[in-house]
Amino acid sequence: MAAAGRASWRDRALALRDRLVAEPRFRRWAARFPPTHALARRRAGALFDLCAGFVYSQVLLACVRLKLFDMLREGPLPLADIAARTRLPEEATARLLGAAVSLRLLDRRGGGRFGLGPLGAAMPGNAGLAAMIEHHAMLYADLSDPVALLRGSGEETALSRYWAYARAPFPATLRGDQVADYSVLMAASQEMIAEEVLDAFPEVVRHRCLLDVGGGDGAFLAAAAARAASLQLILFDLPEVAARAEARLAGLGRRATAVGGDFRADPLPSGADLISLIRVLHDHDDAAAMDLLRAAHRALPAGGRLLLAEPMAGTPGAEPMGDAYFGFYLLAMGSGRPRSEAELRGFLAQAGFARVTARRTRLPLLVRALVAERESPL
Repeated sequence: MAAAGRASWRDRALALRDRLVAEPRFRRWAARFPPTHALARRRAGALFDLCAGFVYSQVLLACVRLKLFDMLREGPLPLADIAARTRLPEEATARLLGAAVSLRLLDRRGGGRFGLGPLGAAMPGNAGLAAMIEHHAMLYADLSDPVALLRGSGEETALSRYWAYARAPFPATLRGDQVADYSVLMAASQEMIAEEVLDAFPEVVRHRCLLDVGGGDGAFLAAAAARAASLQLILFDLPEVAARAEARLAGLGRRATAVGGDFRADPLPSGADLISLIRVLHDHDDAAAMDLLRAAHRALPAGGRLLLAEPMAGTPGAEPMGDAYFGFYLLAMGSGRPRSEAELRGFLAQAGFARVTARRTRLPLLVRALVAERESPL
């Protein structure tokens, strides 16, 4: 009863707030009243940023497509030089540069020049981030009518065509050209993710054999091989993806093997005492995700461990990324959903895993990690 009473008081307080904020006269008063003025301005600005967010992202896309960040890597340039190099009219160039400055992508420098801003400075040479920015054109197209997407019209989306395995009834039959583009995109960002995950899991060096399920072109395995010189490596992915991985892993000789298959139809390779799922589970709906975790449990020996790493819903300070961004991205893709740490812990327990521990990463907005163990028999 006490808990219900506290909830009731909170509900009443929130209802009062909602009625007040919905009243135009109260909003005008709050904007003028000194104690609430700053709060009113911040909330108005945040709401406007939600409305204008698409425009901001398109300014970033224009900068990427025009290679502005690489252009300014060696130093600031005047407007006329930038216009000449981008082959834009000077008036249009000035409009773009002004927008980029306001978004902290660029800075104004002395002599009418423009240089990299605090956010743009991270872009030069970052092929993975540039590729993701370009890739979002498909997401924006799929979100042009978000209500229709939520209602599930059944129509094929740009992202479901791109991530061909998401809706394919038999993913193992996908052709090479159907997996090539997304394999390249994932490879562009996987090296950075691999460093984050392996820094959070230094015990990789204690394991004998690592099986990376959904391992793409082998970027994660290559990074693990560099950390653990004696670690044996197995990659499992769709046949055409595994074939692509063989080239990256060839330099590792007999240490590495790429196996093609579909976890929904084929057993996972045996022999590993560590299995990794790096940005894999959230791509799958609940039933398929549970199938994958159970398959991993069956493939591990007693005492073997599972390393699960992906962005998670409800991440403190990054809630919009996990809940809003990935929620709608995966909806457009046609498979999967973001899950919280608590949900993933529950899934792991249902699959038979025990002793689940969280590992801290430097960039939890992008990836968080859980380690679970297959219990030894009594």
